[in-house]
Amino acid sequence: MGKTSALVVTDTPAGDAQLTSALADGGFAVRALTETQLAQGHDPGAAPDLLLMSASLGLQRVAMLARRFSLGEHPPTAIVFPEDGDLDALEACVRGGFDYVQPPFRPALLRSRMSSCWQRNQLVNAVEDMAAEASMREMEQDLRIAHEIQEGFLPEHMPTPNGWDLASRFRPARQVAGDFYDGFELVDGRRLGFVVADVCDKGVGAALFMALIRTLLRHTAEHTGAWSLVEGDSKMSVVTTVEVGSALPPLLSVGAGPLVQAVVSTNRYLARNHLRQGYFATLIFGVLDPRSGALLYINGGHNPAVLMRARGGHTLLAPTGPAVGMMSHSAYALGHIAMEPGDTLLLYTDGVVEARAVDGSLFGMDRLLDVLSRSSRSADDLLTDVDTALHTHVGAAEQFDDITMLALRRVPG
Repeated sequence: MGKTSALVVTDTPAGDAQLTSALADGGFAVRALTETQLAQGHDPGAAPDLLLMSASLGLQRVAMLARRFSLGEHPPTAIVFPEDGDLDALEACVRGGFDYVQPPFRPALLRSRMSSCWQRNQLVNAVEDMAAEASMREMEQDLRIAHEIQEGFLPEHMPTPNGWDLASRFRPARQVAGDFYDGFELVDGRRLGFVVADVCDKGVGAALFMALIRTLLRHTAEHTGAWSLVEGDSKMSVVTTVEVGSALPPLLSVGAGPLVQAVVSTNRYLARNHLRQGYFATLIFGVLDPRSGALLYINGGHNPAVLMRARGGHTLLAPTGPAVGMMSHSAYALGHIAMEPGDTLLLYTDGVVEARAVDGSLFGMDRLLDVLSRSSRSADDLLTDVDTALHTHVGAAEQFDDITMLALRRVPG
């Protein structure tokens, strides 16, 4: 083993002179201190290769000492010995899992015992490392499977009606995410439904709720027929976003049924069955009439979608109700707006505006609006412009939140 340093920790100042002497005779560099001296801040010197502790300290104090010295880069081999022949204390420590030496203390026997303990500790550490590595590989495999399953919940291709251009971006902060987006036809293909949502928190738990919420929203919307607002839920109200005081276009109400039922039913289910888990989701759910450009939507506590006008300026589609899953009787208002040729609508999660640079500054709404005001190309080009601006702002900082974007553009002409 070569030159080995040993720290002997005793219960009394007298210690065990026979053990200290035998260690020195065996070629060990020995230092002896009482547990009280260590507690008072006496310097034990460099981290020892070997830590010998008096069993008379008691199992709890021995365990604390062993833990204190195990926190270094090279933890010492920890062994107990009976001080003043206290075999009962020694037995208690051995039952607690510690190796031991006992008189007669002879140099050759001590060195042989230390070598055996060191080799056994190395073997135990190797086995623990192998088990930890196997567990890590299993966890990574589970995360890869979860990632693949989650990708299956996202649409491979967004339905794109004639005269419309759609694009999406999805960049999770981890292998699985709480964000999602979706797009699907409604009312026998006469309407296009689309969603961008953000489940609170990140990681596997948020991803599981993402899958649940996405399934509830889509299944309910696809299996709800059209109805007029006069037959609607008593919890619903109608608001206008731009044309203040105008009535909801009759044709637009064809998509109100799927939208209302999907959001209200999902909210009630989550609040009644999963409130204890503490998860909720913000979302914006829109139903588009591709022929007229009329858009009906519910914004449940989500970042305001941005409608960039071809004629100049923009409109924010602000929240019309709270996040889903917080209260079973939440009320949601309907918003509606018309998209003209050349208009572009951007939906996004807070990972966009809250992206942080190395100095901690946020990307923010002002930067986002500036990028959108200078981008008048296709939906995909617009998202590329936002992505480029995000990368420039964030720089070398780590992405801490999921980033999801969905752009819809009404093609001019």
